[in-house]
Parts: sequence; structure tokens; C-alpha cells
Amino acid sequence: MLLIGLILIPVFVGQFMLQRKAGRPGWLALIPVVNALEILKIAKRPWWWIFYQLIPLIGAIISVGVYREFLKAYGKGTMKDIILALLFPFIYLPYLGFSKDVQYIGVPERHKTQDTVSEWSEAIGFAVIAATLIRWLIMEAYTIPTPSMENSLLVGDFLFVSKFHYGTRTPMTPLQVPLTHQKIWFTDIPSYVKWVQLPQYRLPGISHVKREDVVVFNVPPKWLNEGIDYPVDLKTNYIKRCVGVAGDVLEIRNRQVYANGTPLKNPPMMRYSYRVITKEYISDKNMEKLGIDPDDIGYVTQPEQNKVEYMLHLDSAKAVELKSIPYITSVDPFPSQTGRDPEIFSRSQYAPWNRDNFGPLTIPKKGMTIQVNDSTLALYGETIRLYDHNKDAKVESGKLYIDGKEQTSYTFNQDYYFMMGDNRHDSLDSRFWGFVPEDHIVGKAFFIWLSIDKNAGFFSKIRWRRFFDLIE
Repeated sequence: MLLIGLILIPVFVGQFMLQRKAGRPGWLALIPVVNALEILKIAKRPWWWIFYQLIPLIGAIISVGVYREFLKAYGKGTMKDIILALLFPFIYLPYLGFSKDVQYIGVPERHKTQDTVSEWSEAIGFAVIAATLIRWLIMEAYTIPTPSMENSLLVGDFLFVSKFHYGTRTPMTPLQVPLTHQKIWFTDIPSYVKWVQLPQYRLPGISHVKREDVVVFNVPPKWLNEGIDYPVDLKTNYIKRCVGVAGDVLEIRNRQVYANGTPLKNPPMMRYSYRVITKEYISDKNMEKLGIDPDDIGYVTQPEQNKVEYMLHLDSAKAVELKSIPYITSVDPFPSQTGRDPEIFSRSQYAPWNRDNFGPLTIPKKGMTIQVNDSTLALYGETIRLYDHNKDAKVESGKLYIDGKEQTSYTFNQDYYFMMGDNRHDSLDSRFWGFVPEDHIVGKAFFIWLSIDKNAGFFSKIRWRRFFDLIE
């Protein structure tokens, strides 16, 4: 919270001073959304352009164009000004606001079509360069598409992910269409080519991945990447909570996560599956009143007359609330799984685990050495073969070969992490596919800047209460 304050408060103060210079009430700069409308006003752009700014890619181009016009109203607007204002707004905006040499001069009227074309061409160029730099070095915008982190993060949350916390990674795949990930927008055409692959390094950050951090990472397994062997920096982005760092001994006992024998703090709105019995089907309207959306429903069935069974993903407070509803007969958590679940990592007889009872499992740490045998290869063999920077690693007949030589012991080349969703029974996470390598870490989920409820009515779409919520 302190860090977000150190960044946002100077930005608001800078805009406050700039608006006063433009003859506008400075306090309007302190109100989220209203301050964006004020920038549009000073830039002489229609207020409804704020909706354009929410559109991926198009929004980045329009936002940079608007921001440039905003700065031009104070005699700024060069490439240098744009980059400073976008990369370091907490420094540059206060500087402009308090500088006596910077005065409001207004935005000149645009008359010629040629000027407009030139203006937007420059804006697009500015947008691509500035957005690429910001996206790589400082922050990147993400959207939550699935309920695996509910209720901590909701489907429809738009959030910024910090690259500077853990240190940004240098590009591995340089030949790529700017501002894309795996494919060119709205097509299935790959946005990159593998002709040049660079070694990847991580720039210094201000912290390291810690237990309980909410982390965005490139999910490792090929089967979670559409079966495509993407370069590391282009693998599909996942967001989960880190429950184990390199060197930890992780264990789940009856749903409680332990690290090195100590129970971890549970997220306040963590969810599990509940069996809810009702006398009749719950209408969509009543589901909405109860705060239950379609993503919360695992299944619904009617085993007999006057009895309907739901499997709902709920936090404990919501479960207690449902028990007081007259037409709900019972609300009970599903019993913890017992026995071996063949879908759970590592799918081996040496690890008869399930999603509720798992481990103990030691998370690999750079420099950690293991003896090679059937049980260790069952747990770590795939990690060694696919992710630990070995050019020619093979596991055959219960033996490990590297560069054609059999290994009796193995030392790991990088750190690894264990990630889980807060919606514990509706999350495809490390319990199913294993460790997250350090070079797959993208950044730390920082704060929510917009939240849209896809299931709500038009006038209730925006979850205003979630604006600028810090992610914890």
C-alpha cells in the first residue's frame, strides 16, 4: 500500500497543479475516472473517448495521442516528454505542475485533414514505442478471464502487473509484432518468428517472489499452451498465489497448506466446493440476489422430486449466509479428497496425492542436489528435462542422461515456485502440473484499475468499489 501511494499520490498532485494552471478545479484531478475526463477536456477531445481508451491496443494508441495533446497544452509534447510522462509520471507530472516555467498555452485548433493524418500517425508511433517500453520495463495490463482466484480477484478485473518488483526479463523473442503476445489481434496468425532467439536475463528488481504474493507467470506445460512449443516469454499467462518458494518443503493436509511445517495464512475469501441442497431450482434472479454468478456453479442436478443438488464454489462467509435462506435445505463442504488422484502431479505411485492432501514435496532451489532414482525422477524428471536449461536431458528406463552421460546425482540450475489459486477447487494450478521455473515469472499483480461484471445489468456493469484496490 505504501508503494502504490508513493506512485499515485505524486501523479494526482502533479495533475492537480496542471489543472489549476489551465483554470480548471484542481480537486477534480483527485477523483478516479473524473481525472481522466479532465485530461480529455484539456486535450480538447470528446468525453466519450474514455470508452475508446478501454479497448485493447486501440485504447493504448488513443490514450497516448490524448496524453500528447494534454502535454502540448503546456508547451510540451515531444517524444522525450511523452516517454518521461508515461514511464515516470510520479516524477515528471509534479515537476511540470510546480515548475514556474511551464504554463498553460492551450491546444491549437486543428483544421486541415493533412494535419489530422500527420497527428494520428505520430500518435500511433508514440503509442507503439511508449507502450512497448512501459509494458516491458514497468507495468503491463492484464484481465482476469477465469474464476480460479475468486474472491481475491474476480472475472472481469483489469489489473496492472508490476515488472519492477521482481525485475523485468530481457526479450527472448525479438522478432515479434509490437504489443502482441502469441497471435496477431483477432486472428490465429502467429505474431512472432523463431529465427532469432536471445538468451534471457532478468534485470534487478526491488524484491523477490515471496509466499502469498499474487504472481503472473508463463504457465510451463505445453498442453496448457494449445499444444504449441512457445518460447518461454510467449507462453500463456496465468495468475495464481505463490504458496511455496525455492527450497520450501510444501505440504497440504486436509486442505491446509504448510510450508516447512508451518501453516500458511489463508486468503480471507478463499473458496472451496460446497454441496447445496434446495427444495427447488434457484432462479437466475435469486442467484443474482445471492451474489452467485454462473462461474460459481460447478453442477446442478435433481436426484429426486423436491430436491435439487448444487455444487457451488463458495467462501465460508457465503456458505453461512446461504444456510439462513428458507428454501435451502443444507449447505455442506464436500469432504476432503482421499487416496491418489491420477490427474494430480506427479501422477506417480511414489506420490499418491490429491488436491486436498498433497506432499510433502521439496521445491527445487538453484544449487540443490538430489540423488537420481525412481522416486526423485518421478517428482523432478520432467522439470530437469524440460525447464532446467539442459540442452540434452533424457529420462529413460528410470535413469537420467545429460549429454549422453548417465547421472547418479543432479544439481538444479534455477529456482522454482509452487502456485495455487484461491478458488481451491476450481483452479488448474501447480497441484496438477508442477513447478513454475524462475525464468517463467512475469511480475507481481499490483492493483486493480477497472472491474467489469459480465453478468450484471448495463447500469451495474462497473464494480466501482474495486477501483485502485491493491492486490494482496
